[in-house]
Amino acid sequence: MLGMMFTDKECREFDYLLRKEMDEMLMEMSDRRLDGPVKEAITKRYKIIFRMYARIAPPRELSRYALGLKSNR
Repeated sequence: MLGMMFTDKECREFDYLLRKEMDEMLMEMSDRRLDGPVKEAITKRYKIIFRMYARIAPPRELSRYALGLKSNR
């Protein structure tokens, strides 16, 4: 396990980056032009990013992105 210390500003930036990445992946997963293996790869990556986000996000924000996991199983 790797530990990191962030300042408040860095933590907010990290939060922002993770949210934007998950938003982008959710949009890509809803694209009907993408085939199965591509969507599967995006879904696996989404789950990793979501777990990272879950460590720093408040529950209210977390539930917004958890819905993306449920709809893509």
